[in-house]
Order: sequence, then C-alpha cells, then structure tokens
Amino acid sequence: MAWPVLMAAFSPYLAFRGPIYIAAGFAGIVCLSLFVVQPLLTTRVLNLTPRRAVRLHRIIGLSVLALTCVHLAGLYITSPPDVIDALLLRSPTVFSVFGVIALVGVIATAAIAKLRKSIAPRLWLGLHQALSALAVGATLIHALQIQGAMEPTSKWAIAVAALAATVVSVMWRQKRG
Repeated sequence: MAWPVLMAAFSPYLAFRGPIYIAAGFAGIVCLSLFVVQPLLTTRVLNLTPRRAVRLHRIIGLSVLALTCVHLAGLYITSPPDVIDALLLRSPTVFSVFGVIALVGVIATAAIAKLRKSIAPRLWLGLHQALSALAVGATLIHALQIQGAMEPTSKWAIAVAALAATVVSVMWRQKRG
C-alpha cells in the first residue's frame, strides 16, 4: 500500500505543482491505497478479532471520507472552475465523471453506514456493499485514467489489489449468507 505513495513522492510532475495541489493528490493516492485493506476488514482474511476488525473498518471508512474531502477541497482551492465543471458533469475529461461517481459512492456509503441501526440488516449490508463497490470501482477508473504523479506500474498494482480485496470481501459475505 505504501509503494504507490512512495513512488508518487518522487514524481517529476510534483516540481510543477503547488503544495495544496500536491496534498490533494496525495489524499487521493492514500485513499486508493486504503481501498486495499478496507474491504478485507469485513472478512477473516486478516485474522483480527471481529471487534477490532469492525473498529478498524470504521476508522478507515472515516479516513476515506476525510481524504476524499481533502482531495476535493484541495482541487477546488487550486482550480474552482475545473471542480465545478466536474461536479456539474460538464467536464471535458472522462476521469472527472468517474471522480464524481466515486465521490457520490463514498458519501453514500458513509451515509448508509450511519443509518445501519435503522435499516434491516440484510438490506443494509447489500446497500453498503453495493455503494462501497461503486466507490472503489469508480475510484479505480478515475485513478487509472489520470496521467500524473502516480507511476503507472504501482498505480496498476494498487488498483488490482483494491479490486481483488473488494471481490474477496463481496464473495466472502455472499458465502456467509
């Protein structure tokens, strides 16, 4: 998970960017890296006690939400028109559309997590999984389309790892009923 972050830290593209833009970009990279471990916390793959796994899942989920907000806010500070165009789905770049879909997925996943006790458990789990899978999938497409600080090999590696972790989590939950 640290490999893509470290590789991006040495990117020559950073020389041409300001600190807010760099922080926003790294918030996205760290968020993408967290998508490797986040879904696995819902399984027994990491061999944690259920209580600890749930606590870490919540902490990382809140971290993903916070990093997403930092990513969006930093990009807005450095280029308000680009972010407004993206949020209004009128950006000429396809990666922006997937960024907005990922944003909606992250926010909706957090909202449904907050409503856990007021929704039937099976319905809640299905919604939570579907929305988080949407957030991960859209994030992967968003990140893979951007040519920036992330080095291509590590970007693809973290994307494949995040996708695999998400698939393992969904399959594990399906098997458990």
